[in-house]
Amino acid sequence: MATVSFHLKEPGADRPTAIYALLTIDRRHRVKVYTGQSIHPDRWNKADQRAQLRGKGNELNGHLNDALTGISERLLLAYAESLATGTLPTAAALREAAAPERPAEPDPVEAAGRGPQFWQRYEEWVNYTRAAGTVRTAQAHATAGRHLREFSDANGYAIDFDTLTPTVGDRWAAYLLNVAGLTDNTINKHLGRLKAFMKWAAKRGYTENTALDRVSWARREPDVIALSTAELAALENLPLPVGSRLDKARAWFLLACYTGLRYSDLVSIRPQHLRPATDKLPAHLRLTAQKTRAVVNVPLSARALDIVNRLLAGELATLKSQPITNPVLNRFLKELGPLAGIDSPVEVIRYRGGIADVTTCPKHEKLTVHTARRTFVTLNLGKGMSAEFVMKLTGHTSYKSFQRYVNLTPQRVAEEFAKFHEMPD
Repeated sequence: MATVSFHLKEPGADRPTAIYALLTIDRRHRVKVYTGQSIHPDRWNKADQRAQLRGKGNELNGHLNDALTGISERLLLAYAESLATGTLPTAAALREAAAPERPAEPDPVEAAGRGPQFWQRYEEWVNYTRAAGTVRTAQAHATAGRHLREFSDANGYAIDFDTLTPTVGDRWAAYLLNVAGLTDNTINKHLGRLKAFMKWAAKRGYTENTALDRVSWARREPDVIALSTAELAALENLPLPVGSRLDKARAWFLLACYTGLRYSDLVSIRPQHLRPATDKLPAHLRLTAQKTRAVVNVPLSARALDIVNRLLAGELATLKSQPITNPVLNRFLKELGPLAGIDSPVEVIRYRGGIADVTTCPKHEKLTVHTARRTFVTLNLGKGMSAEFVMKLTGHTSYKSFQRYVNLTPQRVAEEFAKFHEMPD
């Protein structure tokens, strides 16, 4: 968790002094970043960490406070983007985030007094998404925006609502492929995010441009990775010190395997979500999925219920009494995999420009918390559970998106075939 506070370099000075931001991470790490703003100490409200608004001479301080709020949001966004990769933000990244925003290219609509600037509205969209509670989606939107800025800087294109033509969209996609080195899947997603922003902006009257709807990039889904029944059992039976970091990581992962819940839903579980068993119903979780806002009811096996009780008792929290973060959990899973013998070779296929890039690696190197959701789907379908019922448990509303989770490995195909055909010894 990170917080941002603002302070004066020389609070006792009798002249304007610099304002710096203090980014505090997990109450332990503190990074000082200068904002490029200054103020006389007499016009500073220390308790609010903002400029005073009342009184003569303070009429323009509202603009300074708006700038500080923007800096705070950008610093937290830089922290969140780094956290998503399992690292802490560098000092250079924080300085860049705190720097005064670059002026946008002249916008003819803005000049006519009829519309806002593109990048201001893009940031508004990211903040709107974050405020709606979908933080990881907001991070993804911000990443797409960063790639678009880098494309603009590298090629000299002035990005605004009116210049986003199909040609520019195609060139951005080519930049994402050839310069940023992204896969076809990621390029498709970034294009989708930019289109979603333009539709959001159109609904608010910021633009009437719909040209990007004619831009597309083929999405090629990679093979999903899921644990087999034997691999799941090996992980369950792996002896680990109770309460150790790997024991806690295993519990989080196994709960996802038993319930099919996403990471965002696992960490949102609260006592009110646990419904005790009755004569007619087993113990189950009833909650609203963070991503889709769909209400899901997930029956709990004895093992799953035991983990939920440990979670609610605080036994799975970190030393800071917080849920384990997604990047850290993924890192721990790559330690657990070899210990449990999850090392069978798997092919990893990534498509770039329609060309398959195939590599082979031990399965544990590709373990993530999302592997658990795929494992839940694959194993339950393998037990004969209907796709419609599994979708109900996972909260999927589209069979197309659900189908990506079905892991039809060669071994699985052979096992299914053998159920209906007599095979020679």
